[in-house]
Amino acid sequence: MSTPLSHWDLDWIVGALRDGRERWQQEWPHPRTLLPLPSQAVLTQVVEALSSALYPTSRVAGDDHDVDGAVARSLEEALEALAKQVRIELEVNQAEGRSAQGPGAPDPAEPGGTDSADLLARARALVQEFASQLPTIRHLLDTDLRAAYIGDPAADSLHEVLACYPGFKAITYHRFAHALHGLGVPVIARIIGETAHSCTGVDIHPGARIGDSFFIDHGTGVVIGGTAVIGNRVRLYQAVTLGAKRFPVDQNGHLVKGEPRHPIVEDDVVIYSGATILGRVTIGSGATIGGNVWLTSSVPAGATVTQAMARNETFADGAGI
Repeated sequence: MSTPLSHWDLDWIVGALRDGRERWQQEWPHPRTLLPLPSQAVLTQVVEALSSALYPTSRVAGDDHDVDGAVARSLEEALEALAKQVRIELEVNQAEGRSAQGPGAPDPAEPGGTDSADLLARARALVQEFASQLPTIRHLLDTDLRAAYIGDPAADSLHEVLACYPGFKAITYHRFAHALHGLGVPVIARIIGETAHSCTGVDIHPGARIGDSFFIDHGTGVVIGGTAVIGNRVRLYQAVTLGAKRFPVDQNGHLVKGEPRHPIVEDDVVIYSGATILGRVTIGSGATIGGNVWLTSSVPAGATVTQAMARNETFADGAGI
């Protein structure tokens, strides 16, 4: 196919970009052919359709009472689009030699590739497994919705929280992303998480495990790392970070991935704005962490930590802050 005529001097630019691709492929494990990546635009439509299926709020054309029909149509559209995006990620995984997880995944010990029809069948099985989790996700989101309404005196109704609160939107996207992350499509899960990040200012890695009745007030600037574990009835305010203290490296100087490195926050904890908690520390049940506190050690259950205490306190377990 001939290159279309252009007003721009593109020959050397195209050649330089080709050279860059070839260098990249030589230096990093990478398929030798160009492959598509999952589409952020499509996945944004998917999560919006899933959200409308879980919380249908619009009137149904022609029949205001056919809510189940509207839910079914939203789900059909969302799950079909999601299956196509999952197939793309499975194809990339296969080309890069990574074993897949989830329903219908082949035995990684077996040789040979997988054709497009098999990839789509595996994608559909995985998405069906995801769809079976939607009632559980809806139940969790109901608890999050109530926690926001009860926990914020400025909230006049549940509908206001549903329509307006960035923290609730962020946790909605996270609940979808976390389920997909667990089924073995981490790129799609990250795209969904980063979509929420871009529109809410809340950055939750899809690997983070979050219990019920979770409330992020205001939201902007919250960061929750991928190995964080958060219990039930936890409340965070803006600009809270649950991050890593350090990044261990192997004997070759490469970052060790997958090790637990983010905090464990137990039930009924409140963390006020600007607090930074780093490392695999535990914030005990019922503890309160004050604003702008910097913590790198565990906190016992029921404790209240202020900036002054964080500078001077040594807790009963012997761990100084």
